[in-house]
Amino acid sequence: MSVKFLTVAVSLLTAAAVGFGCGANTSDDDGGSGSPSSGGTSGTDGSLDFGEGETTSSGSTGPGGDGVCATQTATAGLQPVYLSFAFDVSGSMGKGDKDWHDKALKWDPVVAATKQFFADPASEGLSASLTFFPDQTDKCESLSYTTPDVPPTLLPSQAFGAALDAIDPQTSSDWRGGTPTVPVMEGTIAFIEAQSQSTPGKYAIVLVTDGYPQGCDDAIDTVPAVVAVADAAFAKGIPTYVIGVANPPISGAPDTVSDLQQIAAAGGTNEAVLIDTGDPSQTAAAFKAAVDRIRSASVSCTMAIPPAPDGGTFDKEKVRVLYTASGANAPTELTYDQTCATEDAWRYDDPANPTQIVLCGSACATVQADLNAVLNVDFTCESVIQVPL
Repeated sequence: MSVKFLTVAVSLLTAAAVGFGCGANTSDDDGGSGSPSSGGTSGTDGSLDFGEGETTSSGSTGPGGDGVCATQTATAGLQPVYLSFAFDVSGSMGKGDKDWHDKALKWDPVVAATKQFFADPASEGLSASLTFFPDQTDKCESLSYTTPDVPPTLLPSQAFGAALDAIDPQTSSDWRGGTPTVPVMEGTIAFIEAQSQSTPGKYAIVLVTDGYPQGCDDAIDTVPAVVAVADAAFAKGIPTYVIGVANPPISGAPDTVSDLQQIAAAGGTNEAVLIDTGDPSQTAAAFKAAVDRIRSASVSCTMAIPPAPDGGTFDKEKVRVLYTASGANAPTELTYDQTCATEDAWRYDDPANPTQIVLCGSACATVQADLNAVLNVDFTCESVIQVPL
């Protein structure tokens, strides 16, 4: 059984755990399959948030005929994902005071692609907020960025496009001065920490900017300072994605985005996505590809193992994991492989004392690319895998 949770945010995936407990018979049976060995690779972060759910059961005679094996189902859903966008509205995005500050080449195509992402039905299952910077009054104060211009909103939504249209600079005086990246990051992190207390979920920052920090105290608003802030946020479980909007290929245009790679690395997302400008259609397509990548990478590949229903005993070798692609009529069974050396495999976080099911590389990538995928975790009455000691 699969369930989409639509209360606070739509869950990206749903999972069902079925078939716990075989009456009084809790012994292991021989003949399990799997790939036993030691070690393993790290899975992506994230976990399932299990609610009360609906429990169903059906009885059948257990092994040896000495007990009844009750199949029971506990519904579960991944924690909702919230992307906190911090969006640069500084003059270099299109003021026109320099040839490479061309609104038609930078601001317009980036905004068009951003609006498309927020309104795209493919973004269903995510929530997002949007904060514009620099602030027009206290741009160097982190408190200026603790309340987003668009609060956390379930996607798809037209609210973001309306907000972008409302602040679209029409004259050179409408552009905002400076790039206070450290205060923006600090304010966004403070917002996430407060928000997560009342609305638990998986949060990430998406920093969209075309330049290095400037316009505030040079002693505190620097690339190394932003790196330190991103690193501290990642240590708290808040990754930072970076989309850098490069200057168009015009003679004299400086490189203002290469150092943004350091921020993405510190934020736990490997590298920044640097968008070339010069051709508006290509810029829009590249930006769309960047946010699509962020959308898929935000999907968790780790599921907490729920407690056995009705006081049953969990047996780690009586577990199957099934994957159903969106639109498919039948599920595909994933292979258990604690080393993750097998294609489309899963493993336990700790084979000796498992608490989580982790999808391995190719299985994780498949699920991340399919926001409407369904995972079923079957708890069987007979051993079906062998878990290494």
